[in-house]
Order: sequence, then C-alpha cells, then structure tokens
Amino acid sequence: MNEAPEPPPASGPIRFSSRRLRAMMAKEFAQIVRDPSTFLIALAMPLLLLFLFGYAVSLDTQGTRVAVVVEDSSAPALALSGAYAASPYFHTLPMRNRAEARHLMVSSQISAIIVIPQDFGKDLHDGRLPEIQIVTDGSQPNTATFVASHAQGVFQSWAANEGMPGMLDKAPQIELSPRFWYNPALKSRNFLVPGSIAVVMTMIGTLLTALVVAREWERGTMEALLATPLSMAEFVASKILPYYLLALASMSLCTVIGVAIFGLPFRGSLLALYVIASAFLMPALGLGLFISSATKNQFVASQMALLSSFLPTFLLSGFVYEISSMPVWIQAITYAVPARYLIPSLQTLFLTGDIWGHFLPNIAIMLGFGFLFFFLSFWVTRRSLD
Repeated sequence: MNEAPEPPPASGPIRFSSRRLRAMMAKEFAQIVRDPSTFLIALAMPLLLLFLFGYAVSLDTQGTRVAVVVEDSSAPALALSGAYAASPYFHTLPMRNRAEARHLMVSSQISAIIVIPQDFGKDLHDGRLPEIQIVTDGSQPNTATFVASHAQGVFQSWAANEGMPGMLDKAPQIELSPRFWYNPALKSRNFLVPGSIAVVMTMIGTLLTALVVAREWERGTMEALLATPLSMAEFVASKILPYYLLALASMSLCTVIGVAIFGLPFRGSLLALYVIASAFLMPALGLGLFISSATKNQFVASQMALLSSFLPTFLLSGFVYEISSMPVWIQAITYAVPARYLIPSLQTLFLTGDIWGHFLPNIAIMLGFGFLFFFLSFWVTRRSLD
C-alpha cells in the first residue's frame, strides 16, 4: 500500500513548489474559461477598440467641407477653384454668394469659406499679386488652423504652377521640399493603433488582475487557500502568469490585425515587441494585483483599476493628447504613468524600427514601476484572515 506523503512542517519557511504552482495555474485558467466576462475583456473588447481607433477615430482632416465662393468668371479664377476642388484635403461646395456660404458656416455645415474676389483676373492681368479671402470657423481652432494653412498652400502651389506674371522675380530663390519621415502620409491611424494596443494591455493587465484576489475573498475560497502549504510567491505567480500570457496573446492578435487589415507598418522585430510588452506588463499586473489584494472587493477593485490605469493611459500617456501641450503640472504627473513610456516605444517600433537606445531607458523605468507594485502587493498579501 502506498503511504500518503507527509504534510509539510507547521513552522519554518515554505519551499517553492513547481507542482503547486502548476496546479494553481490550472485552477486560474479554468476560472478564466468559465468566466465569459474575461473573454469579453481579453478578446472582444480589444478588437472593438482596435477597429474603433482604426476606422471610427481619426485625427486626419482630409475631406474638410469648405465653400469656394467664385465672384469672378475669368479663366484664372475658375482654374484656382478647380485646384481647390482637386485637393484631397477639401470637399468643396462651389458658390456665387457670400451670404449663402456664411449661412452654411453659421449652421456648422462647412468649416471655412474661400472667396475668390471679382477683380481676381484683372489683378492678375495687370501684373499684380491677386488676393483671396479665407474665413474659418474659430469655434474649431485645430480645424481652422489646418484649413487656413492648406488653403494658402493650395493657392501658392497654383500660383507657382501657373507662372503668374511678375511672380517669379518676387518669389524667393529657395525651393522648399517638405518631407515627412517614418509616416509620409501623416496617417493618424499609424500612431493611434499602436496606442490602442497599449490600452488593450492596460485593460487586461490591470483590470482583469484587479479582480483575481478580490474574487477569492468574496467567494470564500481564500480561507481554503490559506490553509494549504501554498507560499505567497506561488500564490502571486499563479495569479499573474495566466493573465500575462493572456495579455501577450491579445497583444499579438492586435498586432496581426493592425498590420494585415489596417496596413500598419511594422519595421521592428518581434523580439523587441515582446520585450517591451513584457516590461510594461510588470507594472500593469503588479498594480492590478496590489489593488485586488488591498480592496478585497471586486466592484471597488474594478473602479480603482479604471481610475488608476485606464484613464491615465488614455489621457496622460500621449496616446491622444500631446504631453508637450499640457500644463506643466500635468506634465509632471504623466511621469508616474507607465503607459507614457510604452506608447512612444511601440510607435517607434512600428514606424521606425529597433532603436534600443530609445527602448532601454523606457524599459528600465517600466520595470522599476513593476518592482514597486509587486513589492506593495507582497506587503498587503499576507497569510492571515485579518
């Protein structure tokens, strides 16, 4: 007859057991499979966010509706009107009346009015530099600035191509040839999609992990776990590793979709991608575990996870709003947001390539946050029912 193994000693340090760790991880994976909400957050929500930021959310201002009021019937005026109509940045509405165009702007149906005055052709014929009027909607400052600059640019390009009389000697002898590195088409999708991957890893790493220990306390299974010879290191590892693997799987899926469907360039290496992602998951998982262990309540833990991780990642990481344009005291707060160091690394990885001189300082800072949060997690997670 086989004898039962002897129980561990009642006192003294508990040795780390890979067998107990595998058993606890199997339990956690079974919990993930049984909980539909986990799959919604880990798979459905990332895909929704990815398609939302890939298609619905766009910072590109192509196709802005503008009214082009042509008060002159001369050939140059009609040619300039055609140049505005051919621009991909504008969706033009040809008009003859300024009052009608002003009514459309007041009703927010257009963003700007471009007026080609009635003496446009005469000024050009007399060798004078003709003028146009650009009226923008100041209630949308960013769009107004964009429309004004591009409308002026279209006019200057048209004037140079037409070779206006008296214009060549007035023009500077320096030709500007703008070139945009890494994102030549200036597509906002190329930096929004990598940012959305950071949001996805934050949701899985912090939001889901914030529920694991609190769920054990609420369901009364924590008492049973504390009665076992399970060490705190095994307990923490069994709670972290399944969600670490789940987050990497979700990140990989988002990367494949971003490259295959959205045409996102991927100029870096998979090694750099997984190293950066793993470094960020350290503070994300550590913060979630700390919140879960400290609150012992799933509802409170989920709210704290949203306030401490999701919202800062969305608003204070440079994902949507540039940090340099924020007030100085807000910029100081952003240094405490781990995603601030992830998003630039991901954007550099996708658009530029492996720039380890840029990656390594960010990785070191993220690992530092991770060690801090895991230390706090071990400090609040004790083998006690108090």
